[in-house]
Amino acid sequence: MKIYASNLSFNTADAELNELFSKFGSVTSAKVITDRETGRSRGFGFIEMSSDDDGQAAIKGLNGKEVEGRAMAVSVAKEKTERSNGGGGGYSSRGGGGNRW
Repeated sequence: MKIYASNLSFNTADAELNELFSKFGSVTSAKVITDRETGRSRGFGFIEMSSDDDGQAAIKGLNGKEVEGRAMAVSVAKEKTERSNGGGGGYSSRGGGGNRW
């Protein structure tokens, strides 16, 4: 079962996330999501647990739990959906004309 945890302290690392969730069962993976440019935590992460029962126990036990002064929000992770931001490939179709090279 894949779990989404948000409102994490910016000091929380993968190991701490793994430790928190392992109290409820077998953790397959635990990853805090970081900013690509700064490497700083974005305050949320994903945890994969080996069984749905373990995952449900972790959600029940950790949702709303205060860790480092912040109440975590823990839920079943939703499947990633395709985002449409209206953007294209990075080239403008406005004006210019002529050869680029």
